[in-house]
Parts: sequence; C-alpha cells; structure tokens
Amino acid sequence: MTYNVQVTVMPLKELLDPQGKAVMGGLQNLGLTTVQDVRIGKNITLQVEANNPEEAKKIAEEASKKLLANPVMEYFEVSVN
Repeated sequence: MTYNVQVTVMPLKELLDPQGKAVMGGLQNLGLTTVQDVRIGKNITLQVEANNPEEAKKIAEEASKKLLANPVMEYFEVSVN
C-alpha cells in the first residue's frame, strides 16, 4: 500500500532563524504587531510503499535522519496521512 507521509523540518529552537527574523521584521513593518515569533522550515511530502502506517513512518524517519534533516541545526516530525 502507498502512504502519504509528511515530514516537517524546522530549525532547532536554540538556534537563530535568519529567515524567520527577516519575515518577522517584514510583518512588523506591515503593522502586524500581534505576531510574536516566526520560524521557517520545510514541509516534505513522501509517498511511501509499505505494509502498514508504522512501517511507512519508520522509512520516512530513516530518510529524515540520513538526508532530509541536518541534526546539528534541525529537528523533524513525521506524520502518516
């Protein structure tokens, strides 16, 4: 069976997010002062052939650890749809 798997990759909370800071400044300049913080990451959609959702999630986690996310600077979350 084919599963749609979403991988969200975000910068670690402890690290500066220059893209997020730039967008935050732009929002402030537009008068959107109620936005408190902006973090920018990546959303990756994988179509995974697997026997069950748990196996699809494990495959996506392996792909994330080996290629999609840099563990020094990013963390990831995986969900199967």
